[in-house]
Amino acid sequence: MTTESELLRPARGTRPSNRRQLIIDAANDLFTQRGFADVGMGDVADAVAIGPSALYRHFRGKQDLLAVVIDDELTQFEALVHACAADPGRDAATELAAMMLAHRGVGMLLRREARNLRPEDAAAYRVTARRIAAAMAELIGARRPGLSRADSDLLAWCAIAVATSISFHSLSLPEPEFTALLAQLITIIFDAEIPTGADDPEPDTGGDRLVMQSRRELILTHAVPLFAMKGFTAVSMDDIGAAIGITGSSVYNHFDSKAEILAAAIIRGDEWLRIDMYRTFAGTGDPRTGLTGLLAGYCAVSLDNPRLMQVLISETGHLLEADRHRTRAAQHTYISEWVHLMQQVHPGWDAISTRIRVQATLTMINDAGATPHRWPRHRLEPVLTSIGARLLALTSP
Repeated sequence: MTTESELLRPARGTRPSNRRQLIIDAANDLFTQRGFADVGMGDVADAVAIGPSALYRHFRGKQDLLAVVIDDELTQFEALVHACAADPGRDAATELAAMMLAHRGVGMLLRREARNLRPEDAAAYRVTARRIAAAMAELIGARRPGLSRADSDLLAWCAIAVATSISFHSLSLPEPEFTALLAQLITIIFDAEIPTGADDPEPDTGGDRLVMQSRRELILTHAVPLFAMKGFTAVSMDDIGAAIGITGSSVYNHFDSKAEILAAAIIRGDEWLRIDMYRTFAGTGDPRTGLTGLLAGYCAVSLDNPRLMQVLISETGHLLEADRHRTRAAQHTYISEWVHLMQQVHPGWDAISTRIRVQATLTMINDAGATPHRWPRHRLEPVLTSIGARLLALTSP
């Protein structure tokens, strides 16, 4: 059967005037669906019905193409944010929601593939991302003149996270319902109040931390940030060994393969969340109280382990098939428990829109933990739990 992408692909031998943009769009789809490491220039050339030599007339290599794909997405997003900031009469939340739905894979593309950029392209990407966040903060500040710059900056990052949360699931609603729901969630971020007490001084944590002596634990502890920062495919056993001062071959004394290390890390993260859920459920019979507890627990786990949460989101696809199936089933079940409680608190809500709300909340927390900003952890946690409660309609927006 002919697919939609095949119908849109130009006939081989033709020279469409927008060939360069067709290449960018095709590469965007491939990088998002399969990941940068699993896409070759030949795949991109085939997607637009040209030979590899013709593709290289437009782009010198795959990293050049990735840089342009990411810049293309950021340019469009930045233009819209600036336009909305310059015109208070525009419905910024709805326009942002519509753009995100039209570019649904951008969140996954940026989170998973931007780390494959060359250093100079990565530096340019970070500059652009900060510029977009600053423009979003300006938009929020114009909407709420009394908000401090630090507060509007944090809400800007949270709004971007909620807007891009749809990249990390395949749930869908009919239009205009989907756009309206996503716009509603973005608006909640725009109007969220920062709880009092967020400016309290940072508690004394004592400075030094104990270090585990178990070699296996050290391997896991150091492999996780490597997987998060560089991606599973870009990390070698030698890299992992070097991080703890041993040879790559010595790592095999504790794990049979790199995939086994990844599986152990992901299973551990899933179990931490599940243990926190069990503890929350055991402490109350009230669904609203249970959701509040789940929200606080998830926030604590995510902020304590931001790199592990990144790995849970972006590296599951690299697990062996049996581990991948088991992990995705466990994650789906975990979210389903949130949805079940939400529908008890809000009996009229349908399962799909409720799950979209939950995914948006968890993505916001994960992104806030992984995003550099001026908020220390002890100040960030109460803000995120407060905003999360509004996204889940546990408190008034």
